Amino acid sequence: MSQKATIRGEVSFRVGDGVLLPIPDGPVSIDVADDSVTLGWEEGQGNAISTAITRDEYDRYVKEGKIRVQGS
Repeated sequence: MSQKATIRGEVSFRVGDGVLLPIPDGPVSIDVADDSVTLGWEEGQGNAISTAITRDEYDRYVKEGKIRVQGS
């Protein structure tokens, strides 16, 4: 089940073996699984983007206050 969250600070993801890319500050939807978290957001006019990060990365970002889950 998707939850709403807000990115505030430096949160990034890696595409394949490429460089780290930033997730822009603002609203995201998150889907939490046992070992990963999928984040989805929009850039520009209806350009939906999503990525998965490890659960460890997600937990660290939440602890640092960079991902703020609504209702938490």
